Amino acid sequence: MNLADTFIHHFEEIKDPRKKTHNLRHEFIDILIIAILACICDADGFTEICEFAQAKQEWLSTFLKLPHGIPSHDTFGRVFALINPQVFEACFCEWIASLSIDILNEIIAIDGKTARRSHNRNQGCQALHMVSAWATQQQVLLGQVKTEEKSNEIEAIPKLLDMLDVEGSIITIDAMGCQQAIAKKVLSQGADYVLSLKENHKSLYDSVGHMFMQAEAGEKFYKNILHRRKIEKAKGHGRYEIRTYTLVSARDVPALQCHWPGLQGIGKIEVRRSTGPQQFEQATRYFLTSLTYENINNFMRAVRKHWDIEINLHWSLDVSFKEDLSRVRAGHAAENLAIVRRIALNLLKQEKTNKRGVTCKRKRAGWDNKYLLKVLTADSNLKNKQKTAEMPTLI
Repeated sequence: MNLADTFIHHFEEIKDPRKKTHNLRHEFIDILIIAILACICDADGFTEICEFAQAKQEWLSTFLKLPHGIPSHDTFGRVFALINPQVFEACFCEWIASLSIDILNEIIAIDGKTARRSHNRNQGCQALHMVSAWATQQQVLLGQVKTEEKSNEIEAIPKLLDMLDVEGSIITIDAMGCQQAIAKKVLSQGADYVLSLKENHKSLYDSVGHMFMQAEAGEKFYKNILHRRKIEKAKGHGRYEIRTYTLVSARDVPALQCHWPGLQGIGKIEVRRSTGPQQFEQATRYFLTSLTYENINNFMRAVRKHWDIEINLHWSLDVSFKEDLSRVRAGHAAENLAIVRRIALNLLKQEKTNKRGVTCKRKRAGWDNKYLLKVLTADSNLKNKQKTAEMPTLI
């Protein structure tokens, strides 16, 4: 096995953070590779990483030096506490960039997630909060940025966009990122935006709601407004939904155009969901977008796909990798281990021969060395991958 032929050579730029004056018994690259392999194979902390390595020592010794056997769990913890997370993150982005991911017309969802138990009250250390960019069709994490708390996502999102090539894609962001500066940043990088509008912008939210209410008054809806409207029906998980999408031209709301860079459309989705016999829930959401009203299909796709980041990234990290339960917090260890989890998740998501979920794949990789090798080479499946997105039935 030659890991340099898969992905690990992209991480060779990370320098050994240990002082050279010490008696270094273990190779730094061995420690890094073992941690990544162990994380793929269902190890969620440094003790479990050490146990994995001891169980697999004979196999690991076929491609690692291991001059003094397997490092202790304390060694893994000390090294990951010292690694520069900015360099580690840059190497992660270099690896993703090498995959030649086609992001033309891709929906890239940006959202934040907190590792809830990574805080340390005694030392005044807040929980780790990461803002991530998720390619919803390709099922790939493109990059992430650490921020001190959720309120700082507004500052973190432009930094994250600077790290990525998003030209030709559609960026979706929840209400926290519904900011004029962020809209301008997305446009400057050649992408379109779909921003969720909620009551944290109360006056704007009320104005948009009032505009739709006036447009729908009377017998003929939107009689004097350029718009498109489509209805989508969805059934699954014991629920039945009717979603009504409306996208109107922003040119009929000149006050908004003056303040929002590149604003072309104002969107609305009304969801009517059955929750039981003769029981229904209704919800309405609004959006600001640089997509024109003729482009309602992409608007629908962006609204629907934004939640993929919660289901396929955040949920996987919490449930399959137990990120919210991790108490790793010394030095930079929490942030560096979070990057290792995301490397593992990307590789597991791209391994398509096993149709099971991420949790099952992690266990299979731990049991079967041949399957682990498949996971390690899964990044090659991304290259020249053709997108086959399908729209649901519209009426």
